Amino acid sequence: MAGLIPEFTLDGVLPPEEYPVTLMDLKESIRVRGPSSGKSPTWDSGWRAHLCQQLEILALELWQIGIENIFIDGSFAEDKDHPNDIDGYFECDRNLLVSGELERKLNSLNPFKVWTWNPNSRRQYPGFAKAQLPMWHRYRVELYPHFGQLSGIRDEHGNELEFPAAFRKSRISGMRKGIVKLLKERSR
Repeated sequence: MAGLIPEFTLDGVLPPEEYPVTLMDLKESIRVRGPSSGKSPTWDSGWRAHLCQQLEILALELWQIGIENIFIDGSFAEDKDHPNDIDGYFECDRNLLVSGELERKLNSLNPFKVWTWNPNSRRQYPGFAKAQLPMWHRYRVELYPHFGQLSGIRDEHGNELEFPAAFRKSRISGMRKGIVKLLKERSR
């Protein structure tokens, strides 16, 4: 249902909560179609729908190897007419990541072998200051594994945050915000 994700707050963020939705719910939501209260003429529904299709490819691969908890952020949690990408993280077992098995399993499913978080795999993209991972270059989606480690993102006091805390704060304003949790199918 389109109503599962609320409008942005007056401060331009998703209200601070976790919003569990299926990919279909997300595609039909105001995060793609645009806010019902005066959609901006520059709201890019087509691009957002494309990003959701790209996200679906990667989410299906994660679910196929047994990863259940996937969270997305970025412009799906903050008011921005044309998002650059979709950011997110997924919960996984530390040993699965450290052993390299996570990358091997995911890359066995992905025809472009984009699953890596090795800093040396990052490449520049014209117009972007930060070098991007292969999955970003192919899908414009970055999903990071989380097993309790720090994210590299710091709070307003300089403390490094774990992914769940980092993805629930606006990097611009530091405000608390909500996050979208992808569900394989809606449970009723």
